[in-house]
Amino acid sequence: MISVLCIGDVVGEAGCEFVRRHLPAYKKLRGIDVCVANGENSAQGNGVTPHSAEHLLASGVDLITTGNHTYRRAEAYAYLDSGAPIIRPANHHKSCPGTGVFVIDKGRYSIAVVNIIGAVGMEPCANPFDCIDGILLTITQTKNIIMDFHAEATAEKRAMGFYLDGRITALFGTHTHVQTTDACLLPNGTGYITDLGMTGPIHSVLGVVPELAIEKMRTGMPVRFDNPKTDCKMEGCIFELDEKTGKALSCEYISIT
Repeated sequence: MISVLCIGDVVGEAGCEFVRRHLPAYKKLRGIDVCVANGENSAQGNGVTPHSAEHLLASGVDLITTGNHTYRRAEAYAYLDSGAPIIRPANHHKSCPGTGVFVIDKGRYSIAVVNIIGAVGMEPCANPFDCIDGILLTITQTKNIIMDFHAEATAEKRAMGFYLDGRITALFGTHTHVQTTDACLLPNGTGYITDLGMTGPIHSVLGVVPELAIEKMRTGMPVRFDNPKTDCKMEGCIFELDEKTGKALSCEYISIT
């Protein structure tokens, strides 16, 4: 059995520091074998930088997934192409830096992690359903396949979960920063949760100072977002995998404050 902890969108320096303070001990406590974290907002402000990515990796994260803010920071472009354990949505244009699939090799077992971005309410991308169909044809070295579906619409995430049920090991949603309580095993053995939630300031609007988010929504004017210096949380989901069959055995959403 493999225990995989997937952590919801890490927001800013506060989120990164919270991961560093709590993840190592939590991994030991729960017997976590592999940790995947969405880090597309891990840089202060938004986006991801080599510094924020390396901070997460040094804190016990094995692989970083991203999303629609992947390319906010130009300094990340070369890093995405460096072979570091960080991936971007596979259905972004093929000319974009980075890759959408990474195989975590632990010797005794390996896990392929796929990053896909949704089409509903997001910037134009290749069809996510067609994209994952093509990718699954290329993954032959392991039965253990986990997907970060970075999507806005709950219905699109649910549809993708049932579309891939029995074809991948687990699917977790990211992007909304609001944890859902629907962690479950789908009928054909795929672990599923609509959204992992967020790792960052509790008293915030998706990690942003509330007054700044309100100003943006009320006026429509550009606002420079900042992250509040308040107590934080780390949200995510633990998937227990059967390494021989590639099926999920259990899934449990978690929230640490």
